[in-house]
Amino acid sequence: MSPEQLTQLIVDYRYWILVPLSIIEGPVVAFVAGTLASLGYFNIYVLLLFFFARDMIMDAFYYALGYYGGRTATAQKLLRKIGVREDHLDDIRKLWEKNAGKTMFLGKLSYGIASSFIALAGTVRMPLKKFFGWGAVVAIVQFWGLIFLGYFFGESFGSIENVINGIHYVILGITIVGILYYILTRYMRKELTREASGEK
Repeated sequence: MSPEQLTQLIVDYRYWILVPLSIIEGPVVAFVAGTLASLGYFNIYVLLLFFFARDMIMDAFYYALGYYGGRTATAQKLLRKIGVREDHLDDIRKLWEKNAGKTMFLGKLSYGIASSFIALAGTVRMPLKKFFGWGAVVAIVQFWGLIFLGYFFGESFGSIENVINGIHYVILGITIVGILYYILTRYMRKELTREASGEK
């Protein structure tokens, strides 16, 4: 889906469309919704609460998947996705215990493997208080940051027509950020896989 189509969908259906779209592509939707909030299409405080709740619910889902289904085919598929075998679980447990904040931050911001690392937290029985505490911190940093970035970026356009017409600037910005994000997440992925497998 192109950014123009995504923006128009959100404009047409407002809060109703945020639920399915945010599950599919949360960070991009948070940025676009923040942009539209600056033009009066959304209440920014509702967006902040919505994306915070969305992230906590998704974390709870993947944690439960790992906790109750850690030995299932689905969970094993998530493990293989990041190169982790069952004999790595003791090292992963220590990683979550000793470096919970770092693991949560790097894991959730690593595009493509975030769900796997969250499921692993459930598989190794990470304490819920610590899990949701660090999850909340990362949700605020990631999603609130994107919403505010979109909000202040959107003010420069002045109207929804200008947002849609000037979407190529947004695409350029997302492309640049995406390249940097890709480079960073590749590093994060290697770092987390190295630590999860117990390598020095």
